[in-house]
Amino acid sequence: MRVYSADEVHAALPWPPLARALEAAFVAGAEAPVRHAHALSEQDTLLLMPAWNPQVIVLKLVTVIPGAAATVRAAVLVCDRRSGEALAVLDGEALTLRRTAATSALAAQRLARADARTLLVVGSGRLAGWMARAHAALRPGLQRVLVWGRRAAPAQALAQALAAQGLPAGATDDLEGATRGADIVCCATTSTEPLVRGAWLAPGAHLDLVGGFKPDMREVDDDAVARSRIVVDTYAGALKEAGDLVQPLQRGVITREQVAAELAELLRGLHPGRLGPSDITLFKSVGTAVEDLAAAQLVVCPRRR
Repeated sequence: MRVYSADEVHAALPWPPLARALEAAFVAGAEAPVRHAHALSEQDTLLLMPAWNPQVIVLKLVTVIPGAAATVRAAVLVCDRRSGEALAVLDGEALTLRRTAATSALAAQRLARADARTLLVVGSGRLAGWMARAHAALRPGLQRVLVWGRRAAPAQALAQALAAQGLPAGATDDLEGATRGADIVCCATTSTEPLVRGAWLAPGAHLDLVGGFKPDMREVDDDAVARSRIVVDTYAGALKEAGDLVQPLQRGVITREQVAAELAELLRGLHPGRLGPSDITLFKSVGTAVEDLAAAQLVVCPRRR
């Protein structure tokens, strides 16, 4: 059985092939039960995310242990679907970072305006840089990447790192002004209070929300959600776990019908996504094991896809 390090996983998942693999997986469909959550104690949690297709079985195991040196750790097991043989174990953090960012960039290809030139990344944590890299890789016309964070130093450090890698990146301390001038606003935070206001969004803007994964987490306010054409990665996950949708739905700010499509429907051509240049679009992702399946299969058996 092969073990893939984080560096090996990143190297095996260049952005365009990964985006193509994700699109194919969403279009084809796969068995992906809603993730299992098990309380190990009052503080510690075990998450299990399985998915399978006719070729492989993938299981991602995630531990969330706040008292540990690294709060969240993950590993991905890949088995042959026909024989059940264990083929590989992959670094779970690297795979999650890569597939999360690529899924959002893939959705933005359908939902953001074709002439989008300015990307604002809200957040400066572990995921934020990968979001910027993925969007830039799948949108060659991007001319500006702005990074905003609650603390100036990490935002500046991330912007400098992205610039050193060839992205047109810089930090900003003006969230409202940056939002008003952005074509794509990507939020990758763990905020429980709205950061981006709907009143700040320019006509034609695209919101990419990936940070919140629990009902009490918010990255944008109700006005931003109400103004948007909404697409989710999956109905099952987003309508249960995404506070940016769950809260306004519970208060009647939006209706269930305003959550227009899930990503598979968009990619299959069953939903048009953006209807006009002034539409504000919103993609909300909480993650699905279909993404883990597509990425892991690309790493372990690229010739069998």
